[in-house]
Amino acid sequence: MTRKHQVPASVKDERLIEKRRDQMVKGAVSLFKKKGFHRTTTREIAKASGFSIGTLYEYIQTKEDVLYLVCDSIYDQVSNRLDEIIQQEPPTIESLKWTIRNFFKVVDELQDEILVMYQEVKSLPKDALSYVLNKELELVSIFERVIEGCVKNGQFHLTPEEVHLLSHHIFVQGQMWAFRRWALHRCYSLEAYTDMQIKFLLYNLASENK
Repeated sequence: MTRKHQVPASVKDERLIEKRRDQMVKGAVSLFKKKGFHRTTTREIAKASGFSIGTLYEYIQTKEDVLYLVCDSIYDQVSNRLDEIIQQEPPTIESLKWTIRNFFKVVDELQDEILVMYQEVKSLPKDALSYVLNKELELVSIFERVIEGCVKNGQFHLTPEEVHLLSHHIFVQGQMWAFRRWALHRCYSLEAYTDMQIKFLLYNLASENK
């Protein structure tokens, strides 16, 4: 488990910290999407969040802290959703498909946040950037665990290297729904896109096991 990057706050009430930071994340995403990270001011973030600039600085120290909170929120939401799914049943091809479907669905729900995150993540300080990148690897490892389970029960015949690459491939195809939405949304529904990607990703594997 990646050690969490700490964002200092002068407020001690954890529930209030969580509430205010959630407001910041929602307010910041719309601004970062419209203006970009560097052109957005902390005063604008405070206004979009529904409180004063003084209140904002009770929960963060820098604008980069807000960007980090956006990234961390995204990964926590995706991770929590996928963890709930894979704990429900032993890994099978069907449960892998179900995990992929739910990952693509979460990407669809968070597409603005994901797009902003990848456009602006380079602006994070080194330690926060390292944390965010490691969180992404933890998400990829969720797919690895499911695929490894399929290998163990004989449904796939893959080397560890192939399992690792397939996991990254699934992750990237899910992200593509957000990155290429300007083109993809004209041609496909989320369901159609997901069905085709599952076919492309798993067709050869399924054929080999017939």
